[in-house]
Amino acid sequence: MPMSLSRSLRRGFRLGRRDSIRALLGHCSDNIAVESTSSVANYSLRTSMVGSHWRSDHVLSTNFGESFDLSRSIGWVGSLRLRSRNGGGGDSVYADCLLDVGRRSCKDYTFRGVGLRAFHSSALLRRAAGAASDLSFHGSESSEVSTDQKILSDKPLKLISGSCYLPHPDKEATGGEDAYFICLDEQVIGLADGVGGWAESGVNSGQYSRELMVNAVVAIQEEPKDSIDPARVLEKAYSRTKAKGSSTACIIALTSQGLHAINLGDSGFTVIRDGCTIFRSPVQQHAFNMPYQLQSGGDSDLPSSGQVFTIPVEPGDVIVAATDGLFDNLYSNDITSIVVHGVRARFEPQVIAQKIAALARQRALDKNRQTPYSTAAQDAGFRVYGGKLDDITVIVSCVAPNNL
Repeated sequence: MPMSLSRSLRRGFRLGRRDSIRALLGHCSDNIAVESTSSVANYSLRTSMVGSHWRSDHVLSTNFGESFDLSRSIGWVGSLRLRSRNGGGGDSVYADCLLDVGRRSCKDYTFRGVGLRAFHSSALLRRAAGAASDLSFHGSESSEVSTDQKILSDKPLKLISGSCYLPHPDKEATGGEDAYFICLDEQVIGLADGVGGWAESGVNSGQYSRELMVNAVVAIQEEPKDSIDPARVLEKAYSRTKAKGSSTACIIALTSQGLHAINLGDSGFTVIRDGCTIFRSPVQQHAFNMPYQLQSGGDSDLPSSGQVFTIPVEPGDVIVAATDGLFDNLYSNDITSIVVHGVRARFEPQVIAQKIAALARQRALDKNRQTPYSTAAQDAGFRVYGGKLDDITVIVSCVAPNNL
């Protein structure tokens, strides 16, 4: 594989107000630049992209005057800028973004997965555009995101975060059903797991989870910077999400009082201190393999059904947030062992996240090993052995003094 194409398989993004938000995107791409002639609300939309196959609500034009309908094909967005037509000031948002990803044929390429896959519809763009007057996207060459930068606030602590996403092997073409974000300066992380049962009705619930996380990011921008309330963020995100499907949700914010979090469903997080698990969010489910879930319209659990937590933390603590693709396949001591080894070896958070996700995938493919999923299934009266193959999202956040 040519080096340029290999590098194009890995992308990262940054999004925020004068600050930045960062998450992970990735996909197969070619080397064709195109420019959008669309407009969104009071914003002119200019899109620089890498890739010849796209799917979106917009028609893009290349620099050579060619045009094609994004609704008929699939691809990856490399960079985007949204700026107010009236030239007004205000905060800026920086990001890389996927309109809606999924190479039609990935046979010849290695698909590394996606993180927050955002702005896949014009309606979603309008809502996002209302939050800031400038939106830029910048690609990187990493399929995992590590963050370590000065946080411009008076918080005594900060999070240094990294992530890894492994979609279900059968769902690589559509990017799987998980979504997540890492907000650097706001010190918030979040993830969502689209419920796969919707596929039987022809619905990709990954669209719901991605839109939910995009709306959470927008809601975070509306929060007082040093007192972000995850429960309020989730309420806003839920009320604005209109895609079909349903999803679990977990949002965690670091404030001067410690971790503030809300979790709904069977995603969740654990806090590790001095080699021991000091906290693990409980699973919320109506019955075995039927987690609490948010859904636009119809029968749905509500954000108010989520469990809210406030947890004191100190430098050296490690937070591991993940979807059930991790927790169904690794026991707490498995996760703790990897974290302890990674901290002692001075691995970056994204390396620890990689190792955790890799072991979870290995266990998911093992038909003979006892796993948390098989244990829960047996307790519910089912004869199940081995792991559960699923999308796996892992975010590792290390608590550190803010003056580092």
